[in-house]
Amino acid sequence: MHFKAVAGLVLLTFANQASASCAYGTILQPRAEGGTVKVNTFGYAGEKGPARWINLDPTKNALCTYGTKQSPIDMTAGSFTVVPGRNLSLSIADRAPGTEFENLGTTVEVVAKGGNMTFGNVQYTLQQFHFHLPSEHLDNGTSMAMEMHMVWQGPAGQIAVIGSFIDVNDAAGTKNTAILEDVLGSVEKIARPGTKTKTGALKMSELVNVLSAGSFQTYEGSLTTPPCSEGVRWLVSTQKLAIQLSTFKKARSVIGFNSRFLQNNVGTKKPKHNCLGLGISV
Repeated sequence: MHFKAVAGLVLLTFANQASASCAYGTILQPRAEGGTVKVNTFGYAGEKGPARWINLDPTKNALCTYGTKQSPIDMTAGSFTVVPGRNLSLSIADRAPGTEFENLGTTVEVVAKGGNMTFGNVQYTLQQFHFHLPSEHLDNGTSMAMEMHMVWQGPAGQIAVIGSFIDVNDAAGTKNTAILEDVLGSVEKIARPGTKTKTGALKMSELVNVLSAGSFQTYEGSLTTPPCSEGVRWLVSTQKLAIQLSTFKKARSVIGFNSRFLQNNVGTKKPKHNCLGLGISV
């Protein structure tokens, strides 16, 4: 009994110390092009890290600790349903003049308002897309180099997010995703949090064609950043995107680590420190 108590205390102490380095990330904030870039106050380590998000605002961020439908998850069979890409009626116009590209301190984000997607009889409008490094979701147990989140909003405030895995591929003859090369290739221009620049022309239609050619693994989850709101419709694409190693290194130098650790299975209690596999439920 005494041994178990001591062992449990040691385990809990280790979990609390390590939780500062467990990291977590998707947020929707209204912002206007040309305005001031607001730097996020949460983080991915220490007292501002994922296991402490509730402490930043115990009321607003309660779901980050006590939610039962939290994201991200491991995309394994049985955790999602499959929807053909063509069923979403994706449509995003090319942005010939480019658009605003911002450093929020916790990620880099492209302001890309416009474009339409229909799911479950709800018509969503694209708001922005941003990046996580490494991927937040797992592809059947496998972590990918990065993940792009395209955040959409419905007329009644409904949120849907298209998640796309990003791989690094320098093989000869490899066709990397042009829009990612265009955006992330200029990420060093916004190396400092709170800075912004303008992208070059973005051929959003090419990305739409890639996504529509595959399917989506869909489930109901949450934002992966504070306030961790639930009821978010996730659509994780089966179409993997790709960038060059040099582009990945640029992105990594600016973004750093910003991936929330996996949550429990949808609809169950989530472990507070499951990035260590300790299974301490709350």
